[in-house]
Amino acid sequence: LRKHGRQNLKDMEQKDEAQCAGSCFICLYIHSFLVLENLGQTIVPDLGSLESQHDFRTPEFEEFNGKPDSLFFNDGQRRIDFVLVYEDESRKETNKKGTNEKQRRKRQAYESNLICHGLQLEATRSVLDDKLVFVKVHAPWEVLCTYAEIMHIKLPLKPNDLKNRSSAFGTLNWFTKVLSVDESIIKPEQEFFTAPFEKNRMNDFYIADRDVFFNPATRSRIVYFILSRVKYQVINNVSKFGINRLVNSGIYKAAFPLHDCKFRRQSEDPSCPNERYLLYREWAHPRSIYKKQPLDLIRKYYGEKIGIYFAWLGYYTQMLLLAAVVGVACFLYGYLNQDNCTWSKEVCHPDIGGKIIMCPQCDRLCPFWKLNITCESSKRLCIFDSFGTLVFAVFMGVWVTLFLEFWKRRQAELEYEWDTVELQQEEQARPEYEARCTHVVINEITQEEERIPFTAWGKCIRITLCASAVFFWILLIIASVIGIIVYRLSVFIVFSAKLPKNINGTDPIQKYLTPQTATSITASIISFIIIMILNTIYEKVAIMITNFELPRTQTDYENSLTMKMFLFQFVNYYSSCFYIAFFKGKFVGYPGDPVYWLGKYRNEECDPGGCLLELTTQLTIIMGGKAIWNNIQEVLLPWIMNLIGRFHRVSGSEKITPRWEQDYHLQPMGKLGLFYEYLEMIIQFGFVSLFVASFPLAPLLALVNNILEIRVDAWKLTTQFRRLVPEKAQDIGAWQPIMQGIAILAVVTNAMIIAFTSDMIPRLVYYWSFSVPPYGDHTSYTMEGYINNTLSIFKVADFKNKSKGNPYSDLGNHTTCRYRDFRYPPGHPQEYKHNIYYWHVIAAKLAFIIVMEHVIYSVKFFISYAIPDVSKRTKSKIQREKYLTQKLLHENHLKDMTKNMGVIAERMIEAVDNNLRPKSE
Repeated sequence: LRKHGRQNLKDMEQKDEAQCAGSCFICLYIHSFLVLENLGQTIVPDLGSLESQHDFRTPEFEEFNGKPDSLFFNDGQRRIDFVLVYEDESRKETNKKGTNEKQRRKRQAYESNLICHGLQLEATRSVLDDKLVFVKVHAPWEVLCTYAEIMHIKLPLKPNDLKNRSSAFGTLNWFTKVLSVDESIIKPEQEFFTAPFEKNRMNDFYIADRDVFFNPATRSRIVYFILSRVKYQVINNVSKFGINRLVNSGIYKAAFPLHDCKFRRQSEDPSCPNERYLLYREWAHPRSIYKKQPLDLIRKYYGEKIGIYFAWLGYYTQMLLLAAVVGVACFLYGYLNQDNCTWSKEVCHPDIGGKIIMCPQCDRLCPFWKLNITCESSKRLCIFDSFGTLVFAVFMGVWVTLFLEFWKRRQAELEYEWDTVELQQEEQARPEYEARCTHVVINEITQEEERIPFTAWGKCIRITLCASAVFFWILLIIASVIGIIVYRLSVFIVFSAKLPKNINGTDPIQKYLTPQTATSITASIISFIIIMILNTIYEKVAIMITNFELPRTQTDYENSLTMKMFLFQFVNYYSSCFYIAFFKGKFVGYPGDPVYWLGKYRNEECDPGGCLLELTTQLTIIMGGKAIWNNIQEVLLPWIMNLIGRFHRVSGSEKITPRWEQDYHLQPMGKLGLFYEYLEMIIQFGFVSLFVASFPLAPLLALVNNILEIRVDAWKLTTQFRRLVPEKAQDIGAWQPIMQGIAILAVVTNAMIIAFTSDMIPRLVYYWSFSVPPYGDHTSYTMEGYINNTLSIFKVADFKNKSKGNPYSDLGNHTTCRYRDFRYPPGHPQEYKHNIYYWHVIAAKLAFIIVMEHVIYSVKFFISYAIPDVSKRTKSKIQREKYLTQKLLHENHLKDMTKNMGVIAERMIEAVDNNLRPKSE
């Protein structure tokens, strides 16, 4: 092909279709060769010399035509598909001649190559700042068709003839109609059967109008594909290319597709679809908070990657509604039955809890204290530590599985509707990866030379360094958790010494602010602040580590960053909760032989009712604080930045500015903007599922937050940020297996919270075994006497020197005190050893965990097996589309072949006749 010459190949490609019949594969191969050759073409010579080039093809310079809503070049015919912004070096205030000249030559080479690739450029100076130049990019029809075939973009073949099945809940149509978007405002998209585009079969596709065959999002995606791969310099056989690298180096200040209109009013251009205005009115505006999301319009305007995020977030929020209802019901059950909580009544009773003297919980400064000072906390604990908690924990184990399985079905529907079932586009290497490719190796498959950024040994070193860095930061988080524990131990001594030791009924502060409560609240607040600070620092560190790791494709990059960030966030957000749930109060010893941290700090104990209430407090502060902080940050930060920008431009505010200049002054979203949105929701999903047994209202908080989150994210995208480059996405990526891992872990954590953190198992053991003979004195099963039975006795004379002679023991001279444990009393042959009650409780806890895990896992696996990932209806649609697509393309191909073969046969007969005729004739 090469020796025929480039022009001959073009001539061959442009031959009449009839002349190509019977050898279509040759024509297709020639066409592909020309396209790939174009991709490698560059104006800049291989030696990297920029100064020797004087034949750059430059864009046309045009003045702004005064039409602020126009989305076209000045001729009104060519649509603007992308905008590049740069600062004219000749008008910069600080003119570094050498640097500016190099930047200018690189930009000229890049723009010249864009024109060589078939793109059309038009430049216009800024209305408000004459240093800025806006280069508008338009892709003509031929370029769109060529790259649509290269990118395997699916385009309409014929209208979809499959009828939608009527809903089984037909009587509720009036209700769903209220929640749905008004179809007279946002018209439903016409459905088509689609197939990957091929230029040589263009007549098979449904091309009613060339101007709308490629929608604006598809046009922008094709142009960005070209912009990301066009070269601007070659040095030492290493190519430098791509708009991202040019923007990062400051040669261009921005690159973005255009919004189609202002968000507050419709465009004056009658041809404008006003999709941004419709999205703001029916999706982002607060008055639409109760309505369903217009997912098809979101996908059409922003692309499938943004669309699948909002579809997932909306589905997650819908499923949270069921969990929130059940959680509120369990909470109300505990709240309404707290007056029937026998053990809480015993704590508050002046003749029971008021006469039980508890042992000091720290050395030297802590006093003896009466049990009834924990009366209010025991009442609150009855709300959460009830039978409803067990029911809710089992329900949430099943709910998580239902959510994940039904989401897979919903995702399969969206894959079909949005044409991502067979996403064939081969992902290209990242420009950052390509720029570092200096080592030459032989590809095992093609047996050809290819360039890679580092050798196998170098890759091992990078992986080791990256893993070490991640491990170091995880250890740093663990160190911060240990610091919080030391704070708890230290400040508890202070609160125990300063806060009142007797209840005064007239003082509400004395009634609620116990040393345990004060320590728990202050430690939770400090823990939240440390979490947010470490989170901010590690985001930058994780990006640096991933950049050093140098993944090949953008998907590899995002997956690598996802795992690093989630691993860090998992430890950061959940470590304090795991400590309270499974470690606090579990290894404290007993008053005569306490356990010390670092040989200095006595291990902290739980309330007599357990640590469940403290875990609930921790979850409430972290979940609530995180939600409030994130929403304020997401709303205020871009709004303030845009406000500052408008303040600086106020001098030119009376001038009419074009659409591209208005969009330039909005905030850039950033490549990882959507990543952080996913991360925020997955962390919340972990709180909702992992520790929900201690806080039934967690799904309700998550539901309220997500309803606001959807609208806040919508408001940001439509009003405060530039339009994102549309991207294809088949699913939610690495977040799906992360959620599945959380769902499996959640069963274990909730079972262990009920068994080891709450007092449900000890109460059940007492009720069924130790309240009646042979261990108890009651004639029938009862909870009376539970508190006295679960508090062991300690002889004050057995205190070690550190606690003996406590200066704060002003409740009288006591010979004994009580502590939370199951041990034999002093004077017993096995004094201070664990008693029979302890071993019964341990056996019951282990049995409960095993039974609960096996039951829930069995139900989960059954549900996963019973619910197919793709519904029968969606499978039928996919098979029907494949059948009709193949039939249509095959029949049309046969018709063309028959027609062309007939023409060839006629010409062959004519040629034979001419050869057989006498020479005289």
